[in-house]
Amino acid sequence: MDKTCESAAKAVAQIPDGATLMVGGFGGAGAPIELMHALIDHGPKNLTVINNNAGNGHVGIAAMIEQGLVSKMICSFPRSADPLAFTEKFLAGEIDLELVPQGTLAERIRAGGAGIPAFYTPSGYGTELAEGKPAAEFDGRMYIQERALKADFALIKADKGDPMGNLTYRMAARNFNPLMAMAATCTIAQVAHILPTGSIDPEHVITPGIFIDSIVVIPNPVQEEMLNRREAIYP
Repeated sequence: MDKTCESAAKAVAQIPDGATLMVGGFGGAGAPIELMHALIDHGPKNLTVINNNAGNGHVGIAAMIEQGLVSKMICSFPRSADPLAFTEKFLAGEIDLELVPQGTLAERIRAGGAGIPAFYTPSGYGTELAEGKPAAEFDGRMYIQERALKADFALIKADKGDPMGNLTYRMAARNFNPLMAMAATCTIAQVAHILPTGSIDPEHVITPGIFIDSIVVIPNPVQEEMLNRREAIYP
């Protein structure tokens, strides 16, 4: 039952070309930077990446895009503070984009983890985002059908964990991470602190270990915003 892995490199080595990958985080909060950078070193291609945004600067998801790992982004905010990496690839026709309203994105991921194949939402009705999607009227209001999102792998970041994979999160870093952990076939988590099995109060566990396949200890994780202030570039 011990799911700890000795390094980020070993944990992501199983991710192949063409995989669909969910990456946790809301901007830099809860973003598993070390796992993403280990994935760049590993070098799989043609990835479909599901995240809240398409990266900032030249680290994390932006670096994955710059290094040619990503062929499609599914996200809500492709243009953030410094979206140069995505913008250049998109204008060059080298990356596809599926734009999803933020609440719809969260619900599509939640539905994927809960085994719900589709749901109806009013968000996007009457816009280009609704083209080709079934529509229905409920109580006098029009809704469009959205399909659940699942992934082959998820990379997430938590604060504390135990060897069985039970996780807690730090404040806003919780965001998409618990949802993605449930919606992927294989979930890899990085944690800042590893605690003995049984030492985390069950009432405080946000992600139960049943959803985690591998856990990597990163004692002093870097923050995307701090890296970008230093104008860091990876690799």
